[in-house]
Amino acid sequence: MSKARLVITAVVVEGRSQAETARAYGVSKGWVSKLIARYGAEGEAAFEPHSRRPRSSPTAVSAEVIELIVAVRKDLAGRGLDAGPDTIRWHLHHTHHVTVSRATIARHLTTQNLVIPEPSKRPKSSYIRFAAEQPNECWQADFTHYRLRHPDGRPGPDAEILSWIDDHSRYALSVTAHPRVTGSIVRQAFRETVASHGTPASTLTDNGMVFTTRLSGGSLRGSRGRNGLEQDLHRLKVTQKNSRPNHPTTCGKVERFQQTLKKWLRAQPAQPTDITGLQTLIDTFVDEYNHRRPHRSLPRHCTPATAYQSRPKAVPGQQPNSQTHERLRHDRIDKAGKITLRHGGQLYSIGVGRTHTGTHDLILIQDLNIRIIDAATGELLRELVLDPTKRYQPTGRPPGPAPKKKNP
Repeated sequence: MSKARLVITAVVVEGRSQAETARAYGVSKGWVSKLIARYGAEGEAAFEPHSRRPRSSPTAVSAEVIELIVAVRKDLAGRGLDAGPDTIRWHLHHTHHVTVSRATIARHLTTQNLVIPEPSKRPKSSYIRFAAEQPNECWQADFTHYRLRHPDGRPGPDAEILSWIDDHSRYALSVTAHPRVTGSIVRQAFRETVASHGTPASTLTDNGMVFTTRLSGGSLRGSRGRNGLEQDLHRLKVTQKNSRPNHPTTCGKVERFQQTLKKWLRAQPAQPTDITGLQTLIDTFVDEYNHRRPHRSLPRHCTPATAYQSRPKAVPGQQPNSQTHERLRHDRIDKAGKITLRHGGQLYSIGVGRTHTGTHDLILIQDLNIRIIDAATGELLRELVLDPTKRYQPTGRPPGPAPKKKNP
């Protein structure tokens, strides 16, 4: 017999007081009182388990937000873009100014039958992840194929797409379409990319003949000499790195970029019929990918352009300067609108402004020179030279909210 039934029997049948029954069975008097009241209202149904669901859920998302989640999902998927919970959360926050957790978005996507079950994959923890510390520290390159279409919709000739991306930020530096990628095309694309973005410290490619001749055969390794790209890399003192044969994950960033690009291309209603049309679509995608598409592998899911532009660029043969101390920190601005930074064993407070409370930031430190950047948007929040004689570094603005502008 359950304790609830024993308690009710003691009070109702035996006539014992609620206080005496509570002491006898080691329960609270309040619980006995509620149980007796429930028995009086429900009878035998009082012994059945009741739902513990709260009567109201003030923090539950509204129906309008659920509809917005579904709409953003369908819009992104329809355009061939990533439409996972992290990406939807980024768009809700930055475009619609709605904050919803990743778990909540995933739960509602599942409820709406918008999640496609996938077979078990190799766990991410089993991979050794690597990313360059600075922009231009390493560029990855590769090319892939894409089938053009005839005007009547029939499959057309094969085209090839050459991509150069930055390893640190995943920024698409150069993406060009060609009837066929050759060594001279790779060399020319590299030169144009260097002219636009500076010279990288290193490059990483597979062992294709357009990138290297080290596996081209012959009695001696490299007996055919350097190809055009390798000559430019040698002249510019750029370190050339190549993946081992049958190890595509080494160049995984550019491989994944090409997969994302082709998924977007296939989703376009008007398929390209020639190289010019394909290049036009590629340029549209690259602009979206670099500047408006959050990247799940980057801090705070920022865009590749933000990550590429937020930090100093590496250069060939760069050696650490022993006279300076370079550091990088990720932080969050507190309720008082400031961050803390330790320098020379001393802790300093740096004011940024209460308007940025809760903002995740990126802090670049070189000796006393400090730059504080919004980790999600790349906006420079403050730049200063630390004054070691002051424990607090004020913003220089008068205290209180900014004065309102008077209408003329």
